[in-house]
Amino acid sequence: LKTNIEFIGKSISGINIYTFNYVNKKGKYEGVMAQEVPWASIKNENGYLSVDYSKIDAKFKRLNQIWDLLIKWNM
Repeated sequence: LKTNIEFIGKSISGINIYTFNYVNKKGKYEGVMAQEVPWASIKNENGYLSVDYSKIDAKFKRLNQIWDLLIKWNM
């Protein structure tokens, strides 16, 4: 599940791109909503959808990785 979902733009082919947080993970991520790309989505055993990013022209990214490490090391 995602929270803090914010639209940030579109891919070259017009797919909406968002930043978001996962409910049970630290950090901020960039990617798409599986419901908006049904041709690239897979329903998992737990009932949640995942995106096969090799089928679309958008990338999945974890943002703030360096900041997360600095916090972890108290720098």
